[in-house]
Amino acid sequence: MIDLVLFDLDDTLHDDTQACLLAGMEAAEEVASERNVDARALADAYAREAATFWHGLAAENLKTSLRGLRERMWERALADVGIVDPSLAKKVAQRYYELRKKYFALFPGALELLEEQRGRGRRLGILTNGFAETHIEKIALLGLSEAVDATFFADDAGLLKPDPAFFAHACRRLGVAPQHAAMVGDRYDRDIAGALALGMTAIWLNIRGESLPPGAPAPHATVSAFSGVGRALETAAARTRNG
Repeated sequence: MIDLVLFDLDDTLHDDTQACLLAGMEAAEEVASERNVDARALADAYAREAATFWHGLAAENLKTSLRGLRERMWERALADVGIVDPSLAKKVAQRYYELRKKYFALFPGALELLEEQRGRGRRLGILTNGFAETHIEKIALLGLSEAVDATFFADDAGLLKPDPAFFAHACRRLGVAPQHAAMVGDRYDRDIAGALALGMTAIWLNIRGESLPPGAPAPHATVSAFSGVGRALETAAARTRNG
């Protein structure tokens, strides 16, 4: 039986990539209007900086202020287009942070799926490598605060996916053994690999059409859109009951 479902947040319950790209472009356009630089080049430079940081996120980053990190990302992005101005980087980072909020939106059917899962008697949690510093507010703005039983942030726990200890921490806090828990996430290397290592059911929301890493164990189900998650969970639960 599946008694607990953990969800990743960014690009699993909502389209964080799109929100970041749109906010980054808008912030870059504001800079471009004042400093006569190429807005697209600046936005792309920031997107590269952010992608590099999040894909390379390591435990030592968890004690650093995300706001400060974001300022440094913008500082490097501005330098890429010929602007060396730390005060502007601080201003643009704050503006980007505010702009991003208006682009936050859940994937269609996300709240309905969470309600359905609760109706089946399952406990629900969000397990994210995001920082409580910014993600508590994001979860509230997305209307998810009351939709789950608990949220687990990397900096609060001092742990990062794919460390199985992070998944075990969430299972323990919610009182469910890992073999009766499922993880839904968009990153194989973070969400799926960690869940499988702990013996959880793993549902890969493969929205980018990525290939399974060579030699890697397959998830229990793979879907290409959020609309397929509910059915995948029930199929996996049936296999667990029958297996």
